[in-house]
Amino acid sequence: MSKYNWQLKGWPEFSFEEAQIEDQLFSFAERIGHVSGMLKAMPEEIQLESLIEIMVTEAIKTSEIEGEFLSRADVMSSIKNNLGFKFREESKDKRIKGVSSLMLNVRHGFNEPLNKKNLFSWHELLLGHTKEIAVGKWRSHYEPMQIVSGAIGKEKVHFEAPPSKAVPEEMRKFFEWFNSTTPGAANEIKKAPIRSAIAHVYFESIHPFEDGNGRIGRAIAEKALSQGIGRPVLLSLSKTIESNKKRYYFELGNAQKTLEISRWVEYFVNVILEAQIDSEKEIDFTLKKAKFFDRYKEQLNDRQINAIKRIFEEGPKGFKGGMNAKKYVSICKVSKATATRDLQYLLEINALMVSGGGRSTSYQVNL
Repeated sequence: MSKYNWQLKGWPEFSFEEAQIEDQLFSFAERIGHVSGMLKAMPEEIQLESLIEIMVTEAIKTSEIEGEFLSRADVMSSIKNNLGFKFREESKDKRIKGVSSLMLNVRHGFNEPLNKKNLFSWHELLLGHTKEIAVGKWRSHYEPMQIVSGAIGKEKVHFEAPPSKAVPEEMRKFFEWFNSTTPGAANEIKKAPIRSAIAHVYFESIHPFEDGNGRIGRAIAEKALSQGIGRPVLLSLSKTIESNKKRYYFELGNAQKTLEISRWVEYFVNVILEAQIDSEKEIDFTLKKAKFFDRYKEQLNDRQINAIKRIFEEGPKGFKGGMNAKKYVSICKVSKATATRDLQYLLEINALMVSGGGRSTSYQVNL
């Protein structure tokens, strides 16, 4: 039976080859500079809107990876309310409030050292509503912490973490490593994506909590990136990971059986780069929204503005299946006749585009 990384001689000294990812590292650095330039040229309100969009996406996708599906509109409300905007009434779903608060906490405190206190706080934000597990403390159960799949009686163990009694010391060493590798520290790792990749696999291999390790591990990876570039990173790692979860778990599982993690580092750096490219599209979407309202603000009434804002809350793709009269009625609380009349007007002024016909007619915002 093969050993896991924490059982190998030399743990937790990871090794890897950097040469094969030089192009990706250069591209990431170049794109970070490009995004920083874009942000500086934007009005402050559009910068903030871009940040909110990325946080909403990350909150939703980090939850989806764990099998939790949250309403985008409700997450948007929660994050905006937490930022002090008077938005619509907040959802009573405690999962939404928790993950939204985590997004803000990670970004506001990105430059602070990592320690037990703030990890416990993150854990409480995420899972404080749960009574089935120990929250805000390391796992302490005697049974092995295993990642398992398959039916009962035919389980396949993919990974077994260090025993619970070893967690406090393992996490002490992890904090020491993380804080000593920050920019300007004694053991600085200069390439932020590499440090982020190591931090994630290192934390996931300890698996210190009863639940929530994946979400917190991704937040740690983001924190490492933010510290490396000197500002809260504007991307969603979880969106890229969620798009191919099988690959993520496959690569992570392989990395947890060795201390030579070149393959893992290459995979994770590519995830970061893909997430960065995607975030540039999100920023472009935010700019297009701002230009849209500048173009049409004198031609739309409050009802029409609210309907279009609600479409935008769904992200670049809008509503699944597009906007239609039924959805418009629900959003604006108007009659079907008014909804049809409004949609026709928005189409006439080129604010919307139409597809389909008859009962299948749907509309998208014309950006």
